[in-house]
Amino acid sequence: MKLRILAAGLLLAASPGLAQQSAAPGTPDWRTVDGQPIETRPPEKADDRPLFPEQTRAPYRKSVPFKVTVLTDKLYATWNLAFLPDGKILITERLPGTIRVLDKANNLSAPIKGLENLSSTKQGIGMLDVALAPDFARSRRIFFAFFEYNGTTNSNTYVGRGRLNADATAVEGAEVIFRSIPAWPSKRLGGKTGGRIVFDKGGNLILPIGDRSDSPPWEVAQRADQHLGKIIRITQDGKPAAGNPWIGSADTLPEIWAFGTRSQEGMTVDPKTGKIWETEHGPRGGDELNIIEKGKNYGWPYITHGIDYPGGPIGDGETAMKGMEQPVYYWDPIIGPSGMAFYTGNLFPAWKNSLFVCGLRGNLLTRLEIRNDKVVAEEPLLTDLKTRIRDVRVGPDGAVYVLTDSGSASISAHTNPTSKLLKLTPQ
Repeated sequence: MKLRILAAGLLLAASPGLAQQSAAPGTPDWRTVDGQPIETRPPEKADDRPLFPEQTRAPYRKSVPFKVTVLTDKLYATWNLAFLPDGKILITERLPGTIRVLDKANNLSAPIKGLENLSSTKQGIGMLDVALAPDFARSRRIFFAFFEYNGTTNSNTYVGRGRLNADATAVEGAEVIFRSIPAWPSKRLGGKTGGRIVFDKGGNLILPIGDRSDSPPWEVAQRADQHLGKIIRITQDGKPAAGNPWIGSADTLPEIWAFGTRSQEGMTVDPKTGKIWETEHGPRGGDELNIIEKGKNYGWPYITHGIDYPGGPIGDGETAMKGMEQPVYYWDPIIGPSGMAFYTGNLFPAWKNSLFVCGLRGNLLTRLEIRNDKVVAEEPLLTDLKTRIRDVRVGPDGAVYVLTDSGSASISAHTNPTSKLLKLTPQ
């Protein structure tokens, strides 16, 4: 195949203070000294230097105290949540591949029905994002991303849709509208799924497809004939969206919106600018925060601020190349960034202009202060919980909702619930 590189109820005290990711074990001891970076460990990539002052290790800035309420602790390996207009909350569990509903009294439903036949292998699915259609109040349509199991590994990432019934107990007419390719390239399809869903102003779906790379990294994120390592943009019918940069190209898939990404774990839209922000895992070091733009190449695996798992450089060890985009911000060593959300509520005035990013390996919810698309301060939150933080959303009430994820990655290991939904409100 041709290789083509494209340039273009319980209260807890709140304290301020996955796969193979890094050689450094344990939870980091985040520093909370005003004006100093929260990170104290040396970088994994010893020769790395940021390309502009705000690109890494922003200074710590304390904001305001808050209280944490556990809404439920009966979840398994969570992935994301979405708010229904009636106050209920949809919650996805990656494994065993379900969507559940939490009502306003914090009662958790059984898995909603109607998703049983999505898997062509009949071995089960891994549920990722769920998102309400922009016209949900009228159509009750939802979209969801998932992967299938195939023996000892997973398929690539797919998108489905269906109609959520009136009492939110079933998805009617569930169907797969998009299957990323290749479906079964190798046993390296065991993780790095991508699968977050956001909508652009026209109602098109934008979502990342992970590159599934291990060590040494393969170059699929730069290949024009497959979806691995890409950001795609499709219509609500799963077709290439009008205006995509390579529609009509003979050798580039028409769904592709951007190239050169790795293991994308979070995606959100800045409500002020409409820009698409994304988080992705680096290997050892080089976790990234990016602004995703049409037709751009984000460089993986040719440039990175990290190193390979065994300890050597990735490729030639380059951190920048002409025609390839730099991350807005990066973490080295890694935090395992996952879900993300801009603060849009009114309960916490001090959190205006903040972007929350979850940390799986860092065991934190980090608050980034954003100014002119740059990170000017960072504050680690929920560090006392000592657990993986998977997703964050701002509710209609202005509270911040957080999913923890300490569940096993094995489909057969889910015998006890290990994940929680938390609610952050003013203290």
